Amino acid sequence: MNRVRTRYAPSPTGRMHVGNLRTALYAYLIAKHEGGDFLLRIEDTDQERYVEGAVEIIYQTLKDTGLIHDEGPDKDGGCGPYVQSERHKAGIYMEYAKMLVEKGEAYYCFCTPERLESLRRTVNGEEIMSYDKHCLSLSREEVEANLKAGMPFVIRQNNPTTGTTTFNDEIYGDITVDNSELDDMVLIKSDGYPTYNFANVVDDHLMSISHVVRGNEYLSSSPKYNRLYEAFGWEVPVYVHCPLITDENHHKLSKRSGHSSFEDLLEQGFLSEAVVNYVALLGWSPEDNREIFSLEEMVKEFDYRRMSKSPAVFDMTKLRWMNSEYMKSMDFDRFFEMALPYIKEVIHKDLDLKKIASMVKTRIEVFPDIAGHIDFFEELPEYDAAMYTHKKMKTNSETSLKVLTDVLPILEAQEDFTNDGLYEAISKYVADTGVKTGFVMWPIRTAVSGKQMTPAGATEIMEVLGKEESLSRIRKGIEKLS
Repeated sequence: MNRVRTRYAPSPTGRMHVGNLRTALYAYLIAKHEGGDFLLRIEDTDQERYVEGAVEIIYQTLKDTGLIHDEGPDKDGGCGPYVQSERHKAGIYMEYAKMLVEKGEAYYCFCTPERLESLRRTVNGEEIMSYDKHCLSLSREEVEANLKAGMPFVIRQNNPTTGTTTFNDEIYGDITVDNSELDDMVLIKSDGYPTYNFANVVDDHLMSISHVVRGNEYLSSSPKYNRLYEAFGWEVPVYVHCPLITDENHHKLSKRSGHSSFEDLLEQGFLSEAVVNYVALLGWSPEDNREIFSLEEMVKEFDYRRMSKSPAVFDMTKLRWMNSEYMKSMDFDRFFEMALPYIKEVIHKDLDLKKIASMVKTRIEVFPDIAGHIDFFEELPEYDAAMYTHKKMKTNSETSLKVLTDVLPILEAQEDFTNDGLYEAISKYVADTGVKTGFVMWPIRTAVSGKQMTPAGATEIMEVLGKEESLSRIRKGIEKLS
C-alpha cells in the first residue's frame, strides 16, 4: 500500500468555518490512523476573496486544535511551494495547462464577455451558462496569431459531450454523470491564475495526495477532476466526501447562526478540545457509540468508512453538554486560569476566587455561565420574600424568620467562620431543635445569596463572604421577613 497522504487546503478568507475544521480534522485522522502524512496547503489564487490576517488564523486554529501538519509553507517536505500564489508565480499551472492543450485535452478560448453572456439561458428557473466549444475549432495558426496580438484568453478543459463519466467516492459509492453535463470548465483564468478546480488537481498529484477529503458540495465537480486525472494519465486519489452540516432547523450552517466558526465557539467560552471532539462526531460514529474522545483516541479509532451520507445537525445543546464534561474533568489549576477573567468581570471584592471557581467547576457548561452563578458574591440582589417558602423543605416566611432569628446570635458568637466550623455550629442547632438540616439551611442560604439556585451550600457561601457580610445579609433577611 502506498503511503497515506492527506492535505488540508484552506482559502485565507477569514475565520475557519466549522465545516472546514471538520475537513481538516478528518484529513488529519485518516493520515494519522495509517501512520501517514498530513499536509497544509494555502489556496490563495482567488485574490478578490483574500482577507488580511486569515493565514495567521489558519495556523492558530491548527495549533489550538492540535492538528499539527507534517508539511506546509513553514515545513518544506520537498513538495513546495505550499502556497498556490507562489506556485502560480513559478509557472507550474500554466505549464500543465499547456501540456493539456498539446494533448488536445484543453484549448485556448478568446471569447469576449459579451459573447459569453449571450450563451446564458434559463433552465427550470435557474440561469446557467454552458460553453459551446466555439474556440475549439480555431486552428493552431489562429491561436498563435491571437496570442501574438495579445488577445485576452482563458484555457478551457475539453470535455466530451457524449457518453458518461463514473467516479467512486468512499462514502457515496459509484456516481455516474452524463458527459453532456460537464461543460468545458476554465482551467486558467484571463488574469493567468488557475481556477480552484485545476490547481487542486495539479497540486494534489504533485504532492502525492492519496486521499482527498472535502465537503459533499464538491461531489458535482468530481467528474471534471477525474477527467483531468485521466487526461494527464495520473492515478486518481481516494475521494472522501463529508456530509453537509446544518443548524437545528436543518438549514446550512451559516455565519448568521453565530457559531459557524471555530473562533466564534472559543469566544463563547467553549474549550478547543471539546469543539474538536464534537466536530468529529458530525458525520462519523465509532463502533461502540462512545462520545468522549481525546485527539489521540480519535486517531486510533477513526475509520472513515463509518462516515454517514446524511446531513449532520449542529446541536448547541449537545455541544454545551460535551463541553461541561470536559470542564468537569479538567485539572483545577488550568480551569482556574481560564475561568479567572470571567470571575473578575463580576467579582471586584477581595474574596477567595479559587474557592468560588471550585464551586462552579461542575455546574457550568461554558465559561460565560460563571457570571450568573456567582454575581451574588459581589452584591446581594433584590429578591422576593416568597423565596423563603419551600414546600419540600416545609419552610415559609414565618418558619424562616424564626430560623434566621435563632441562628443570628449563634453565628455572631461563632469564631471559626470556616465551612466546617459553621456547619458544626448549625448542626448543633438542628440537633437541639429536632428539625431537619434542610429546614434550617434553606432560609440561611436564601438570606446570604438572594437566589433560588446557588453553586454551593449556605456554610460554603458564608465562608467566602466572611463573617461581617454574612451577618449583614442575614439581618437584611430578618428585616425583609419581619
